[in-house]
Amino acid sequence: MNNLNEELLNEIENFREIGHKFLQGEVSVANFKKVSGGMGVYSERSKKEFMIRLRIPSGITNISNLKFLCNLAEKYELDKIHLTTREAVQYHNLSIDDICGIMKDGIENGIYSRGSGGNYPRNVALSPLSGVDRLEAFDVTQYALAVNNHFLNKITSYKLPRKLKVSFSSSDADFGHCTVTDLGFLATKQDNKEYFKVFMAGGLGRNPKTAIEYDELIEPSKVLYHIEAMTNMFIAEGDYQNRGKARIRYILERMGKDTFIQTYKKHLEEVMSKENLDLIVNSKEYLKEGKKIDIKHPRLYEQKQDGLYSVYFHPIGGQIYIKDLRKLLDSLKSVEDLDIRLTMTEGIYFRNLNGEEAKKLLLLTQGLGGETSLEQSVSCIGVPICQVGILQSQKTLNEIINFFKEKGYTKDILPKIHISGCGNSCGVHEIVDIGFTGKRKKVDDTIEDVFELHINGSFGNNNAKLGKIFGDILAREIPHFLYELALLIENRNINFYEYVNSYEPELLELVSKYAK
Repeated sequence: MNNLNEELLNEIENFREIGHKFLQGEVSVANFKKVSGGMGVYSERSKKEFMIRLRIPSGITNISNLKFLCNLAEKYELDKIHLTTREAVQYHNLSIDDICGIMKDGIENGIYSRGSGGNYPRNVALSPLSGVDRLEAFDVTQYALAVNNHFLNKITSYKLPRKLKVSFSSSDADFGHCTVTDLGFLATKQDNKEYFKVFMAGGLGRNPKTAIEYDELIEPSKVLYHIEAMTNMFIAEGDYQNRGKARIRYILERMGKDTFIQTYKKHLEEVMSKENLDLIVNSKEYLKEGKKIDIKHPRLYEQKQDGLYSVYFHPIGGQIYIKDLRKLLDSLKSVEDLDIRLTMTEGIYFRNLNGEEAKKLLLLTQGLGGETSLEQSVSCIGVPICQVGILQSQKTLNEIINFFKEKGYTKDILPKIHISGCGNSCGVHEIVDIGFTGKRKKVDDTIEDVFELHINGSFGNNNAKLGKIFGDILAREIPHFLYELALLIENRNINFYEYVNSYEPELLELVSKYAK
């Protein structure tokens, strides 16, 4: 990694110069983005401040790394960090010189921004409970880390048409979103032997598609061959002329499934004939002594290791304040063999706690973040930070939560809401129970902020589907709509899933009351 670090450090001053030229109007927004994206940096909407995204490999972190991230935030006078829906972290509202300082500090501490944006392989997604999940086929953590390392070691050499997203899931629940991404590896067992199902050419955003399943199970040791095969196929077949068509799902759309898989197999055969990429990994052994507790809590997860637990913490909108994070880290510093995983829902799992440690952490985090599913909703950063955003997704999320509080409604009736401020789907609104995507629309001769409503999407093995679009609702009326929906479901004395599947006419009537 020393040679890579030296190369990345050498890039910083050139990038600083380009950043200052952008601020002086000598470099256009489009041309700056071509350079900055690959550095993990984007200009914010003000065109005066910037954001940086740091890769946290598959969301796997520890107290030391999180303390470093706190120190970094405080050094540059930030009071919070944004946890992303791809298990990374973002810092916002920074000068170009602050950005370059963070890049340098990060590299020197083994935390990188390179390739976390632009036309590069992104942070490899991972089921956050992999290794402790009671329902998993096997622990896929080390395979995800191996792919992260593979990408990072050659991150400056990629010339892809657009971004490449890879995911790993340890169970059919697919909390890594394998079934809706460019290349996904989902753990399974056959005849008591470990394999991966491989999913390809899915993706969200404009023209979303669920992935197709490869026609063979693969041995876990062969993962990197498939990574290289898909990368090579993307380079060979991807559209370098039309950015709007430059994702792997458009190659599938052009070729059709059979030709796509045949072409993929040719690339795979070529890689396997030329390279030695076999993986041998050792999954972590969980040897900590557990302690059972007799409590039920929506944020408490009982691990497959006897007497051990994971506790979920969800800062509202993924915005975690440094003072709160430090408080949590200080309380956990004496916990033996602690695991920490960021999630694709903008939260954190503190894993490998015995019962008493879990109880203390639940108490400490009570009220610091979301408790109900609604309060644990997901939102992209949106306007006014995101340059391409359309609506203020974080503002809408907070308005929803505050409206329910004002009504004194604390029942856990609605599922998580996923909000994207535009069609780019950073909030993964298409594959969840309730999703919203922001746009502007003419309503009664006035251009209004509206959110398009998506309902009953899902991800998971044999269950991946895009939600049904139900129409547009004014942004300011979203809290009222959701509150009425919660009352209707509560009145039926059933859960959301049963309601949607059994009472669609009633749901449509409610939507028609608000639809524009």
